[in-house]
Amino acid sequence: MVQRVNLSKLVVSILLCQFAGLIGSVFTASSLENWYLFLEKPAFNPPAWVFFPAWVTLYTLMGISLYLVWEKGLQEQEVKKGMFIFGIQLGLNALWSILFFGLKSPYYAFVEIVLLWFAILLTILKFRKISKTASYLLFPYILWVSFAMLLNYYIWILNS
Repeated sequence: MVQRVNLSKLVVSILLCQFAGLIGSVFTASSLENWYLFLEKPAFNPPAWVFFPAWVTLYTLMGISLYLVWEKGLQEQEVKKGMFIFGIQLGLNALWSILFFGLKSPYYAFVEIVLLWFAILLTILKFRKISKTASYLLFPYILWVSFAMLLNYYIWILNS
């Protein structure tokens, strides 16, 4: 049996996640040409062009994941809890760019990205109870944030 896709819910879910990325990019763009350019970075720092397609892809996967959980119905307590935790991690995601690029604080951004990582893990664990597929779609995200956390740490240490 093929399940129908609620296109409006899917689009809202994806756009919500992309909007979080847009908020972060406002703070990122203002610092890329000056402050960030002059920071000392570790040898494993990827080229700048990698970040945009990586994040667009990750936000899309996050949106699909959110949609799969939302489709289980807001009358379900587990769905409400899962979506609440998802909202927290999405807010933390946007906050990281504000701290790192907006406030130019690799230290505060590092503390925050550790909290973000745990919020993503909690989201994965909660979503797994609702939809295994939804939880699997968040694996690339937590892996990327793990890498970003390491990168953030080294930028903080190298520039302290």
